Amino acid sequence: MCYTTFVVPEEMILIRGQKGLYMAKIIVGMSGGVDSAVAAYLLKQEGHEVIGVTLRTWQSKDGKESRCCEIDDARRVAWKLGIKYYPFNCIAEFEKNVTKPFVNDYICGRTPNPCTRCNRYVKWDKMLYVAKVMEANYIATGHYAEVVKLENGRFTFKQALHAKKDQTYMLYSLTQDQIRATLMPLGKLTKDEVRKIALEAGLPVAEKPDSQEICFVSEGTNYTDYIAEYSDAPMPGAGNFVDEEGNVLGVHKGIIHYTVGQRKGLGIALGYPAYVKTIRADRNEVVIGSEDSLFSDEIICGDINLMSIPELTGKLHCNVKVRYHHPGQGAYLERMDDNHIKVHFDSPVRAAAPGQAAVFYDENDCVI
Repeated sequence: MCYTTFVVPEEMILIRGQKGLYMAKIIVGMSGGVDSAVAAYLLKQEGHEVIGVTLRTWQSKDGKESRCCEIDDARRVAWKLGIKYYPFNCIAEFEKNVTKPFVNDYICGRTPNPCTRCNRYVKWDKMLYVAKVMEANYIATGHYAEVVKLENGRFTFKQALHAKKDQTYMLYSLTQDQIRATLMPLGKLTKDEVRKIALEAGLPVAEKPDSQEICFVSEGTNYTDYIAEYSDAPMPGAGNFVDEEGNVLGVHKGIIHYTVGQRKGLGIALGYPAYVKTIRADRNEVVIGSEDSLFSDEIICGDINLMSIPELTGKLHCNVKVRYHHPGQGAYLERMDDNHIKVHFDSPVRAAAPGQAAVFYDENDCVI
């Protein structure tokens, strides 16, 4: 599939000609980290009117902020850049669309990915609203990905030039209208290059470390503790570890403590390496198997969101990632009904977990 890089759409923003260069008003989502800071800096250097926005999504009971909305750091960057800056409260939206589904998924035996829900239903939703109110042309973020416009007129994401930081997996659920209005200046940069730019620009977050954990789980807190604290439902209690034939092997401490593919921390000694194969929430059972048992030839995906094509007809070969750090592997896609696609892998895939996203890529590394 052919594509053209969509850096700043010419039809609305960059008009080069005898009358000069007309720039855009751009809302930049600023988390307080170095990536979004550099995104704002680069756009300002190009001459755009940049406005910084931080979405306050979560606060712990002891007053700690989410690591995705560190307002003080974002405000310092905005001051350094000389741009307008506004924080916005999204705590209610975040709870409804991210934390409550996160807790419910674990209680139901699934492995959720809260960032994908946050992107579609909170961050992009709110930033586009702000852009409309402020009469801005576009929004921008510090994600490592490229926005591209395809020859068929649709918009999608191309994997970042440096795959180690690629974040297209987290963006798979965005709509055409959301992508069309988005700019991502970091798609061709490495993290080292971004930090170098920040240092040379004197940005106060240039050497700030990256966050590696779930943004709303406080540092030093286990996600299971978070679930127990914030759930409105009773926690699943102890149940049985069973093998694939249903034979009881031992007692587990509650299904929220386990994810598909997990080996460490099972608390059971079987004399051989054992892994979580399946979580049966309806029976309160955790199925244990060998590593070989984790591999699947096929998976079925629901809640489909296609970017580069309007619909899937027939069979389509592509590359499929079943988790963020999965390198991806070849597979055929086949539509089952309006809501489901069957994915048949060229070779078995390891530990595909219910609740996680399967993201499809074409031969040009663009999200399908």
